[in-house]
Amino acid sequence: MKVDIWSDIACPWCYIGKRRFESALARFRHRESVEVTWHSYQLDPSLPDHYDGTELDYLATRKGMPREQVRLMFEHVAEVAAGEGLAYDFESLVVANSLRGHELIHLAASHGRQDEAKEALLSAHFEHGQDIGDVATLVRIGTTLGLETDEVRSALADGTFAEDVQDDIAQAHRYGISGVPFFVVDEKYGVSGAQPTELFTQVLDQAWGEAHPLTMVSAPSSAGASGTPGTDDTAACGPDGCAI
Repeated sequence: MKVDIWSDIACPWCYIGKRRFESALARFRHRESVEVTWHSYQLDPSLPDHYDGTELDYLATRKGMPREQVRLMFEHVAEVAAGEGLAYDFESLVVANSLRGHELIHLAASHGRQDEAKEALLSAHFEHGQDIGDVATLVRIGTTLGLETDEVRSALADGTFAEDVQDDIAQAHRYGISGVPFFVVDEKYGVSGAQPTELFTQVLDQAWGEAHPLTMVSAPSSAGASGTPGTDDTAACGPDGCAI
């Protein structure tokens, strides 16, 4: 079963949604048969590599929201994140364009380390105040994942995976996705937002059941309760189970 997830590194609800989905997946009986793919999305591709201001400054300006309202929003999101075991630090957060971070995730994916890269970048951005627009920071994160320093540096300098990022965003637009996180299960079910773990559990169960329907097999009509021809077909327990 496939699960495709569109999200942005610079999206606080995307990290919360990741944790909630992972909780559902951990409880899913068939989790070893689930293939998860992370797809790039940018909430604000117009951001410069480095924004001269705080996250509060950015949102108050970009969204036209009163600063006190933004502070209250930060408190609420941080509280929700804490409920998922995440320690958000909005005061230390560095506002930066997430494009190169997405490129690093695609590079990591080519080495089978996509989920680890996604996790490392989200944590670096929201919990540790690291600059996800800084090449040196991204190279360091890449090397902690086991990637070669020169390969990371070269891929980011050359924009090797920039087209892959844009392809992901284009696919999101074709699906009609306008916000993240967004989960697509088996190319059939869409889940928008950081929904409760129980909803992810429900979708996984439903998608699996439809893709793997149970086919009932009955014994030949000549077989009796024991499965042997000639025995009594009216017995309380038979091939179809036990009845009162």
